[in-house]
Amino acid sequence: MFRTLNPATEAVVATFDADSPERIEHALADAQHAQRRWALEPVHARAAAVARIGDVLLRRKAELANLITLEMGKPIVEAEGEIEKSAWTCKFYAEHAAQYLADEAVGSNANESYIVYDPLGVVLAIMPWNYPVWQFIRFAAPALCAGNGAILKHAGNVPQCALAIHSVFAEAGVPAGLVASLLIEPANVAALIEDPRIAAVTLTGSTAVGKLVASQAGSAMKKQVLELGGSDPFIVLADADIEAAAKTAVKARFSNTGQSCISSKRFIVDEAVADRFTELFCAGVAQLKVGDPTDRTTTIGPMARANLREELHAQVERSVAAGAVLKAGGQPLPGKGFFYAPTVLDHVTGDMAAACEETFGPVAAILRVKDIDSAIALANATEFGLGAALWTGDLVRAKQLVRRIEAGAVFVNGLVASDARLPFGGIKQSGYGRELGAVGIREFTNIKTVWVGPAR
Repeated sequence: MFRTLNPATEAVVATFDADSPERIEHALADAQHAQRRWALEPVHARAAAVARIGDVLLRRKAELANLITLEMGKPIVEAEGEIEKSAWTCKFYAEHAAQYLADEAVGSNANESYIVYDPLGVVLAIMPWNYPVWQFIRFAAPALCAGNGAILKHAGNVPQCALAIHSVFAEAGVPAGLVASLLIEPANVAALIEDPRIAAVTLTGSTAVGKLVASQAGSAMKKQVLELGGSDPFIVLADADIEAAAKTAVKARFSNTGQSCISSKRFIVDEAVADRFTELFCAGVAQLKVGDPTDRTTTIGPMARANLREELHAQVERSVAAGAVLKAGGQPLPGKGFFYAPTVLDHVTGDMAAACEETFGPVAAILRVKDIDSAIALANATEFGLGAALWTGDLVRAKQLVRRIEAGAVFVNGLVASDARLPFGGIKQSGYGRELGAVGIREFTNIKTVWVGPAR
């Protein structure tokens, strides 16, 4: 059983039965048949279909944004931005797919050897609830352009978003069966991964689930792309623009109510400027408005589920008990809905829960360091390696420092974000493989070498 539970009111809005084994079987058969035909279409035809997906997303922006807000509590303005970003990504790949997938000559004579990018087949996409449209689109837009099909297994708390995504693809004229949304219980995912009609798997989710899926897909010898957890550092050096850094830090931590793998979570600040940064940061946090996510002035909505709020609060309590200084928030808010006060913890050390665990909600941890080497060492002292931000006024030195930071992406004097033009993914326990950019469109292709000898 799947249900839409409004996290702002705790009301059950709708319920859905899981798809039957017969429905799943038909979907797999249809996807395999449709993908084999789709792979024969020229790239420009596939790209045109992806462009139409972007058009439909924009036409239905209000409806889809309201569904996101209803099911997982994202503030409505951010939900609309998610749809706009998804549509732009479709347009981007529609324009660049042919370039990214073009045959590549090796050597001076293209007739002797070259590389081609063939689709793998039907890809199983196991997607999370925190960006219910964007997470799927950023995989599907390049994957479809490359000639693949897709089966979407979405998070259990966003079934209406899952069904709406399917209708968007149908409305855009994507061939019937090529993309299917299935309501599948977690216990049945392993059988889907093992099915020979599934060629590869992509997952965005927790590290624990990623390890499980990786073992299942690896046992079946199937390609995987895993985008998992993060505990991103936001490093502020003494020569940084502190006002700009603090202002950006508020957005970096509290967008999507802090429920993002690439949210900055550990604010590692040179002790020479830590008091000023903390003062400005807390002032910015005080301006955040917690409330009804359908209100266009709300900046912090509810957390998506009650258990997530409980886990976050336990991390805060353990950190305070270990010596962290509570500067703001620190408690669930009373009344209906899974709201948690925007929280700032100062004087956090690397062994506290707020620093050594992923905090998936509106909680920021400030860690003070004595110098650059200490900042880099602390930034790397985590099992995760997704994104990182570095704030400094010395851009020459920054180019050296970014090579020392263990992360899939480092943003200098800016907000860590995903962008269709750039590869996105992590290292260590944050996963492997890349989405987006030229690299992302090739992840689910057979990079085939072709060597041609002289005619006999």
